[in-house]
Amino acid sequence: MKLLKYLICFLKKGENNMNLFICYPKCSTCKKAEDFLINNNVKYEKRDIKLNNPTKEELDNFVKLSNKDIKAFFNTSGLVYKELNLKDKLLNMTYEDKLNILSSNGMLVKRPIMVTRNKVYVGFNEKDWKDLIK
Repeated sequence: MKLLKYLICFLKKGENNMNLFICYPKCSTCKKAEDFLINNNVKYEKRDIKLNNPTKEELDNFVKLSNKDIKAFFNTSGLVYKELNLKDKLLNMTYEDKLNILSSNGMLVKRPIMVTRNKVYVGFNEKDWKDLIK
């Protein structure tokens, strides 16, 4: 039910075919992903993950829509992840704990994230993102 409410709210904000592109503008992978979107005329709303980190509820919905484990949403190569020694700590954390920590700092979240009407892509893989231009 929460997922449905989120999607309705998201779709009311913009055009029916609008996508949400969550990125860190200084990230080279995010720049590649944005170039892909521009070159393929994919409409999107851009959001800076450092300035406007996804909320706990958003992340929960993103995980469900992505059909991936929540671990896929951690930026394992990031400094904050390493400083907090999350590699070892995540093993003993509940799903709820993981959501809490992800929502506490945008630099912990893997990026870019592309939220579409019926799917969430985490990280940029051009092969997967080609679904956006079908």
